[in-house]
Amino acid sequence: MSDFRETSASLLVLSNVPDEKVAAEIAHRLVEQRLAACVNILPAVRSVYRWPSAVEEATEVMLLIKTVQSRYADVEHAIKAMHPYDVPEIIALPIAAGLPAYLEWIAKTTRDDDV
Repeated sequence: MSDFRETSASLLVLSNVPDEKVAAEIAHRLVEQRLAACVNILPAVRSVYRWPSAVEEATEVMLLIKTVQSRYADVEHAIKAMHPYDVPEIIALPIAAGLPAYLEWIAKTTRDDDV
């Protein structure tokens, strides 16, 4: 069995989507399925990137997804299933520190059971 601290380590997952509709659908699904405690939707992010060999620019909507390490694979799977891009941005960053009560809330909210 994994160490609770390892599996409940908080993560911030970043993903950009093309519009508010897709953002809301992904956010609601992640929270409803207890894959994320909270998803912030930030509008009007301007992205400059190379795809496949040309420099492109697009206005996107950014998702800031708060979850735990043990739920990351499910979060990634859910985003990929709903995301319209061929290669969606899905980046997980460890949360090194935070208000203990908030981090505990993330861990409790993303548990499979209703404890």
